[in-house]
Parts: sequence; C-alpha cells; structure tokens
Amino acid sequence: MKARLALVVGDPAGIGPELVAKLLGNRGNLDKASVLLVADRGEVEEGMRVAGRRFDYSVTDKQPDRLANDGVVLWNFRGESKTPFERAKATAHGGAYSLDTLLKAIELTTCGVTEGVLFAPLNKSSMHQAGLKQEDESQWFADLLKVTGPHGELNVLDNLWTSRVTSHVALKDVAGLITRERVIEGIALAHSTLVNSGKVAPRIAVCGLNPHNGDGGSFGREEIDIIEPAIEEAKRLGYPAVGPFPADTIFLRAKEFDAIVTMYHDQGQIAMKLLGFSRGVTVHGGLPIPITTPAHGTAFDIYGHGEANVGAMQAAFDICVTMSAARRRGLAAA
Repeated sequence: MKARLALVVGDPAGIGPELVAKLLGNRGNLDKASVLLVADRGEVEEGMRVAGRRFDYSVTDKQPDRLANDGVVLWNFRGESKTPFERAKATAHGGAYSLDTLLKAIELTTCGVTEGVLFAPLNKSSMHQAGLKQEDESQWFADLLKVTGPHGELNVLDNLWTSRVTSHVALKDVAGLITRERVIEGIALAHSTLVNSGKVAPRIAVCGLNPHNGDGGSFGREEIDIIEPAIEEAKRLGYPAVGPFPADTIFLRAKEFDAIVTMYHDQGQIAMKLLGFSRGVTVHGGLPIPITTPAHGTAFDIYGHGEANVGAMQAAFDICVTMSAARRRGLAAA
C-alpha cells in the first residue's frame, strides 16, 4: 500500500513552490505515495512555471474526507490570505499562509485522511510577523498536538541522524540549559524517532559541551557533572548511548553511529550541512504523526530562477514515506 501524504509549499516568497513542482514532477515519487497538496492553485502553477516542470493533479475546493490511492489531489486552499504574495522577502502575509496550510495538513493527518506531513521550507521571521508565539514551528507542532514528552527537531543526512539538547536559544544561554534531564530527553528522542522510522537498535553517540570535552575539568565540568551521568542513566532506562565525545571529532566517526546527540544547534548543524547541504532533512520527532521538511531555508535570493536543488526535498519525502509506513504497521499491530 502506498503512503498517503499531506504536502504544503511552505513560504510562497521562497523556493517552496518550485521544490514541490520538481518533487511531484518526478513520476516515480507518485509510485511511492498518494499526495494531498494543500495550497493555493495559483501558487502551485507559479511553482511549475518557475521549475519548468509540470505534474497532473485533480482539484477540490473542499476539505477531502478521503484520499484515493493514486496521484495528486490539490485542495485549493488559501486560508486567510487574500492579496498577492510579495516575493523574496519575509512578510506576515506569507507567514500566515504557511501556518494556515500547515494547520490543515496536520488536521488531515490526525484524522486519518493522510498519514504524514511534508512541508517545503518556512521562514521563521514571516511566521513570527504573522503571530507565531512559539520559538519555532517544532514547538508549535507540539502545542497543537498536545505533546508533553520529549520532542524537537532531528536532522538527517543519509543514514546519520542528530538530535540536540538545546535548539533555538541564544548561545550565551546554552550552558545553563544543559541538565541531566535534558540530555536524557535528547537521547530518548533520538532513540524513539529512529525506532519509529524502522531502525531496531540504534547506535547513539553523545557530544560534550566544552572544547576537548573540558579537558578533565580544566575548562568546564559539564561533561563530568552532567553529561556523563545522564548517559549512564539513559542506559539504565533502556536507551543505549556512548560518550561524551569531543564535538570537533565525533563527526569524523559518524559511520560508526546511527545518531549523534549534540548540546546546541550549531554544534551539529554546521557538521551536517558541510557533509551534505543539499540532502539534509529535518524530522520533527516525538510527535504522534510523521512531519518532515528539508533542512535548508527559503532561499529568497534565488526565488524565481529555477535553480533550487530538490535533493533535500526528495530526501524529506522519502523519510516521510518510510515513517508513514512504519506508523501504519504500528497502528495495525496495536
């Protein structure tokens, strides 16, 4: 059985519509999943114009209550946005459209019409201008879905996943937010998300915080007092992990592990983007439904050029398909 995905184009001011056109213009992808595209029809056509690629779709102006197991259905939905979108810049208008379409995609998936959500890049400034109160979309998802357990963004590059103990916070605040509980949550999140994606016994490594792991406490004791005890407790809880390892060398050993838990955003993101910027995926872990997106941004600077690389969008699509199938098997077995 093919997966059933809800897809949105993200911020219309960026490369999202173009990426969607390139993704769905690849007929092989529609052999893997049926797609319910929640978007304004004009934005879909604009994406195909920019991409120089077309795909067939049927149109409905009402929220579907089922999805046929073939092709693309466009729910012609614009939300509260009525006027034309400005391009290549952050606006409240584009942010509202992003949030409105994402909300519908989540509703469609929680009620069973679709099985997973895939979205093209968003712009945080646009969404905050539109009224987003949370620090990012990951926390917005968790609040919408009433998630109280460990949750957050994981980044994926090929077979390597990363989770992080802190995320979108100022660097000056990171050390104070590193606690045993948060480190254990980061390990647990990596473990559970990998298991939910079909990895039976994930191998997890944990980074230290300080240069050279603090050099035995010479410049920082977080590794000794917090991170190492948290790793030992995680093991007792059934989440096998090893470390801590110095962050400047652990990615050289990436092939030995399925996941690396980092302490802050750029500790893992810089390494992952250097290893493969055009293939990176963000998975929103700890949620009851699969939600994936490319790890890169809206690329306002190349809007309209037809140059957007679809590699990360393709990888996000493939992971969402895999996670949706694993979720279906889990629901069937329950």
